[in-house]
Amino acid sequence: MKTEKQKMLSGELYDASDKKLTEERLNTRLLLKKINDLAENQEEKKNRLLEKLIPYKGKNLFIQTPFYCDYGTNIEIGEDVYFNFNCVVLDVMKVFIGSRTLIGPNVQIYTATHPINYKERSSGLEFAKAISIGEDVWIGGGVIICPGITIGDRTIIGAGSVVTKDVPSDMFAAGNPCKVIRKLEK
Repeated sequence: MKTEKQKMLSGELYDASDKKLTEERLNTRLLLKKINDLAENQEEKKNRLLEKLIPYKGKNLFIQTPFYCDYGTNIEIGEDVYFNFNCVVLDVMKVFIGSRTLIGPNVQIYTATHPINYKERSSGLEFAKAISIGEDVWIGGGVIICPGITIGDRTIIGAGSVVTKDVPSDMFAAGNPCKVIRKLEK
């Protein structure tokens, strides 16, 4: 029989109030509090704490605090990635962010979702869909990336967009809902 965590990570309906998952989220919140409370000149200490929060990351990750996530361990980040102020990553399932990606302020990345059927939704169960963001991507400020989205390499998502469908590589896309505006030059 699968644990609730195994169900969560495989995209099945799971109980988010499970004791083990609740404990993991609490530990993440406590670690985030330490990170978010550090002074700007405590970069070395912040980097040590980020190693615990996001163990699957490349070199030169910069996160401008405050930053928020559910687990941290479900986030995989390439090298030279930049997060601006006040980003939220609901990493109930895997979130992959490629190298040299820039993430603007107030960006929200959601893998968590709920059943459309109200009877299932009222049961309290939820599920998740993985998100993949390519290399050399620029996500503008205030963007919301919905569950299950893939954004291709070198793509730019305009500020304030709500990404509800995949966006291929080498595109400029914007809007609510986000749509491809034009192809970018390589």
